Amino acid sequence: MTFMSKIVLFIFSFTLFLNATTLKIASYNVENLFDMQNNHTEYTQYQPNQHNWTRENLKKKLLNISEVICDINADIIGLQEIENENTLKLLQYTLKRVGCHYQYAVITKKKKLAIQVALLSKIPIEHYKEIDVSKSLVYRNILETKFKVNNTSFYIFVNHWSSKRSGEHKRITSANALVQRLKALPKNSEYIVLGDFNNDYDEFLSTKKTAINHVLKTTGKNNKFFRINDLATNILSHYNLWLELANYKRWSHNFYGNKQALDAMVIPKTLFDGKGLDYVNDSFFVFKKRYLFHKKGYIFRWVYKKNRHKGQGYSDHLPIVAKFSTAVPFIKKPQSSKEGLIDDLYLKTPHYPLLLKQVKVIGIEKNKVSISQSNVKKVIDIFGVEKSLKLGKTYDIMVYACKEYKGEYEVIDFEIEKRYDTLNLKKE
Repeated sequence: MTFMSKIVLFIFSFTLFLNATTLKIASYNVENLFDMQNNHTEYTQYQPNQHNWTRENLKKKLLNISEVICDINADIIGLQEIENENTLKLLQYTLKRVGCHYQYAVITKKKKLAIQVALLSKIPIEHYKEIDVSKSLVYRNILETKFKVNNTSFYIFVNHWSSKRSGEHKRITSANALVQRLKALPKNSEYIVLGDFNNDYDEFLSTKKTAINHVLKTTGKNNKFFRINDLATNILSHYNLWLELANYKRWSHNFYGNKQALDAMVIPKTLFDGKGLDYVNDSFFVFKKRYLFHKKGYIFRWVYKKNRHKGQGYSDHLPIVAKFSTAVPFIKKPQSSKEGLIDDLYLKTPHYPLLLKQVKVIGIEKNKVSISQSNVKKVIDIFGVEKSLKLGKTYDIMVYACKEYKGEYEVIDFEIEKRYDTLNLKKE
């Protein structure tokens, strides 16, 4: 290809990006991507030429992560656990070599920190800055980026909150810094908050006050999730895209069988208003290619055993992906709830959301519960909820969706409206 041909191809590709109507946006925690320079801030196992962390293994790690990013083929991808700017450039170079060029890249630069957050983009970045959470090295800065596509401006905030090993108050500190910035944005701004929050989407089930639910406001009164129709423009409220998936599919990290949705995309009402940039309905998914898993089913993370890097694996997190459009406005679905019975869920066209009052948990198996109602013949199963419903207890639940899966009809999206765990109900 001649030099002039390359210029023409670049201009053509650049024009396509500027006029793109649909953007694929992703987030990926790549698990400790370090270079081979000794900055004296590395984790012990990533000190150059120690623990078999060699140039050869760095190349393997870069190629493996590049394989994932290429397969996702996002226009913009937020990254967590990148050591520094040099490491990000190495990743950019590797991506370009394998045919996935990301021309634009930014990274936080907090001093003396082992890992940073970063962003790669095929689209020009109009502006970026760091949100300084705290001077303490316990906290990572939040990366703010601004884009403009089809005369529509929007922001992306890349997060990596303190690990699960630390107290929730530290994640709340990061959430407060983010919220302060969100409130300072121009009115009706469009933005996407993404990253590794080290909070499950329903963290409130295990912690009284949580960063993602109560500070970032993905839940409201009585820990009810903000659904799309519940969002408001006059108060801070966000929709967590994990609600787009069935309960049992809501995970991107699996720690010894404890599946959690630590990575997330959280968006405001302005991305559902039919103006500018809108979320593409049902486009959110977890990237789960087979090569990211061992034969036994667990995530094929980067292998470090007996104090040595084995040169195999990817990350302990799975990427998350969603689409957003400047051309197709989001169309809201009516969501007026009504009260009903389990039998109503088996109708040809059930009404959703459907409030089921005083359902009782009559059986629990691994990852599945069975519920019944007084004077109702049918029972129904709910998958992926073993931590929220208890055997023998009674609840009011709002059902948002059911589906047949492998021959079994099941509830795939619900919320607890009321608990009777501590009440003495009359024997049914």
